[in-house]
Amino acid sequence: MPVSVKDYLRERFMPHIWCPGCGHGIIMNNLIRAIISLGIRKNDIVMVTGIGCSSRISGYMDFHTLHTIHGRALAFATGVKLSRPELTIIAPMGDGDALAIGGNHFIHAARRNIDITAIVMNNRIYGMTGGQFSPLSGYGTIATTAPYGNIYEAFDIVELAKGAGASFVARTTTYHVTSMQEILEKAMRHKGFSVVEILTQCPTYFGRKNRMGDAVDMLNYFKEKTTPIGSGKKEKDPSLIERGIFVQEERTEYCAEYDKIVGKARGR
Repeated sequence: MPVSVKDYLRERFMPHIWCPGCGHGIIMNNLIRAIISLGIRKNDIVMVTGIGCSSRISGYMDFHTLHTIHGRALAFATGVKLSRPELTIIAPMGDGDALAIGGNHFIHAARRNIDITAIVMNNRIYGMTGGQFSPLSGYGTIATTAPYGNIYEAFDIVELAKGAGASFVARTTTYHVTSMQEILEKAMRHKGFSVVEILTQCPTYFGRKNRMGDAVDMLNYFKEKTTPIGSGKKEKDPSLIERGIFVQEERTEYCAEYDKIVGKARGR
């Protein structure tokens, strides 16, 4: 039988609880398409998530899944990978899971270069709990906890991942679905810690509070305010956000190194 996106969904949990216009469904769709393209069997995948709008993705996808506690997706994913290194481990995370309460796990997973694909679904807001600002909201943005404007600068996920030692680092958006699928495929094929930041729209909270319009308006914002790496447009307009693959390097993977230590301890 032909494989379709539906074959990878737990249809009994549909319709999903994401708000109309949320970009997370676009990410789920393209992640499934990437997995189909790579030909990875369901039983060879483990998806690990924490808590938040983004984390609901593990409830909808028909793989082995762990829906864990807030900020600890990468900690649980590390345990799974060490115990079953042959499996493909995917950790979709939101702002908090990845870079607030989960920030320390993020930098050390990158430092170890463990073979996990970390997907940061960056909607710049805490959507599930009421629209508070996050480490990715950015200076001047409005949130329920920053009604007069956020005074914190946002993390640059790409620079943070590069600095922490991730061997694959990329950025895309929910507007650029074709490149999103291609990047996700390359990230999952890569043997090492892969970080894929996906700029995604939250019209319910971030869009409404910051007067960015509806979901279509926010998608058009991603179209107009991003540029491919090396296009030269950023030199003319520094406010543009670059997208594409920033790092793709072959380095020794953590589980392989760990196995060498086990071998030495056993006298192999």
